Amino acid sequence: MAVRSTFAGLNTMYRGISTNRLALDTVGHNMSNAGAVGYSRQSVNQAAVMPDKIYANGTQQYVGSGVDSLSITRARDVYADKKYWAENGTQKYLTTRENNYGKVEEIFNDSQDTGVKNAVTEFYKALSDWSTNNSDVSERVAVLEKASILSERINRSGEQLQSQITSLYNDITANVAKVNEITDNIVSLNRSIMALEAAGGSANDLRDARDNLADELSGYMSVSISEEKDTSMYTIVCNGATIVNGITKIDLKMGPRDDDGNVIGMHNKDYGLTDYNIELGDTGVVFDPLNGTLAAEVDAIAEDKKYIDKLADMASFLLVQFNGQHQQGAGMDANNTTGTNFFGDNKTIYTWEADANGNYRTVATAYADGLTATKYLKKDADGNYIKNADGNFEVGITVAGSGTATAEELKGILAIKALAVNPILNEVDGEKKLAGQAWVMPPSITDPTKPESETDMTLVVANGTADGTNGVLMSTLFNLGNTSLNSTTCSIGTNSFESYYNSIMTAMGVDSAACKANLQAQEDLVEEVEKWRSATSGVNWDEELTNMITFQQGYSACSRCLTTMDEMLDRLINSTGMVGR
Repeated sequence: MAVRSTFAGLNTMYRGISTNRLALDTVGHNMSNAGAVGYSRQSVNQAAVMPDKIYANGTQQYVGSGVDSLSITRARDVYADKKYWAENGTQKYLTTRENNYGKVEEIFNDSQDTGVKNAVTEFYKALSDWSTNNSDVSERVAVLEKASILSERINRSGEQLQSQITSLYNDITANVAKVNEITDNIVSLNRSIMALEAAGGSANDLRDARDNLADELSGYMSVSISEEKDTSMYTIVCNGATIVNGITKIDLKMGPRDDDGNVIGMHNKDYGLTDYNIELGDTGVVFDPLNGTLAAEVDAIAEDKKYIDKLADMASFLLVQFNGQHQQGAGMDANNTTGTNFFGDNKTIYTWEADANGNYRTVATAYADGLTATKYLKKDADGNYIKNADGNFEVGITVAGSGTATAEELKGILAIKALAVNPILNEVDGEKKLAGQAWVMPPSITDPTKPESETDMTLVVANGTADGTNGVLMSTLFNLGNTSLNSTTCSIGTNSFESYYNSIMTAMGVDSAACKANLQAQEDLVEEVEKWRSATSGVNWDEELTNMITFQQGYSACSRCLTTMDEMLDRLINSTGMVGR
């Protein structure tokens, strides 16, 4: 019979003491980091050591040799991580969009009397009052004052939207720098993890730090993260672009850039600002983050530009349709001035035209020698001259320019900046040139059924200075029921001026409310995903305290057993051969 080593038991107990001590240290590490953000619970993987083989009575016997600690691993659910990275990006996207909606709502500020809506209402009221009392100077002055307030508020809103877009570009620049900092740290951690795990260990705390960075990165962009057994194959991909590949990475940069690498951007004339792109390194390829804060900021810029376009549509309506109706009337001044612009420059004709691609925009054609107004009798579709309710023949005005003509497209902020009350109306007695009266030809003057009589007709202002017929027609442009315009003839389509603005604000309110509701639902979802992750990786105090007692008792038991074996060996070594002495 083969006898096992006399000291084998000591080694067995030593392994038990060491393993339980390591497990106790790990429990202490868990409890110490219970409140640490992103910490993953660690545990010691234990396994029985291969038994010793002895021979007894002609057979093989196996005697246990104790326990060993194979590794220290962290509890992590990779599927919960991937779900969190996706949902966290959506939450950050919605948060950024909601913040932008709040800022845009503050710009329009319709809850107070200082917004565009109040200015529209006050201008319409002033027009209505003036149209029923055309000869009242105070009513005319009120119209000009309210028109100035309206144009100023539309201009102010446009400028504030410009500032908001510029601020968003600044935020994007800062966030791109933050993303590069995060990926730098991830690459640095990858190097450290590779070095520490090269000998077969586990860099659990470094992996937690890397996952925390991945969590943060997912808030800026969509990320797809994968790792092979070899840590050098840790990759982060966004929209098909590999941002991190083990210990290499590609930086995001703002562009466009000049030949020296300086960021120059792209001047955008329509919005009066400089646009920028997010690019992949020095490739010049535009990068789309798809989700997260960066994607939200890019989308918010596009949406804010649409609000500038909406304001430009309103400005275009006033420059084209409203001016066109004002030109049809006559002023109260000595010359019964006609063909005058209400808004903009008095030497400019504003038209709503389609470009070569069929896209409509306002065209401002300025004439060096100014404008001339020509009167004509209006006809219906059958060629008959039109009479008004008083039996007078209606007169139309054709406005044309002379001298050198310079045409300019007025899109976006350019149309908004062109909106201002015509300076000649703000001159001394300029309010008298407000064209509230209508031109007519009384049938008693001549026979308008003969076309040749048009060249010899005598026109008068209807009902004298008290007439406000043209003022009424100007005010009806604000009334949906009285307009027959469409999208090919008017920047605001078939809408009235006020209803068009209301539709903008209603749509923004609906979008803002939907964003807020989606954000609340997303926050609830992210909270559930965090609970899911925490159920696996979080530190459970009850479980850790139970483990602490278990490993403490194991440590004590192994120590007691080791002491007992030591006493036995002491007796064996020191007492053998001493009997009878």
